[in-house]
Amino acid sequence: MLVPPPGSQSTEFGILRTFANEHDRDAFYESPLFKAWQERSSPLADDEWEYRQLHGLEAWFRSPGGPPARWKMASLTWIAVWPISMAVQALLIPLLGQSAPHLVVAGAVSGAIVVVLTWVAMPLLVKVAYRWLYPPGHSSPSS
Repeated sequence: MLVPPPGSQSTEFGILRTFANEHDRDAFYESPLFKAWQERSSPLADDEWEYRQLHGLEAWFRSPGGPPARWKMASLTWIAVWPISMAVQALLIPLLGQSAPHLVVAGAVSGAIVVVLTWVAMPLLVKVAYRWLYPPGHSSPSS
């Protein structure tokens, strides 16, 4: 559930749904369950619901006003990836040992980086940098 930011005058709420693939997504939106929910909830909304598909970095930068500029998303992601990749390598390589196959080391390091980015670093950094990412009067430029 996406809620308006603290202090915002926005009344827009959002629901984030993730699907394994396009077929599952389309089946959900065509299902009787979703159609019934949409009909039941429509009196609670000011307007029609809006469907917005998020790809890649945009999923970390969810906001009712849309994603921030791409250069800001890339900059904040780089700020997270650089130290995390250094720290993960420093921790995992000694644990895996020098004799571990390069493919195994690379897979473990990249997997650990993704886990830390997804559940720790990006949620924290987006929260800390919120005012920079979404300045007052933010529209949703994608450039």
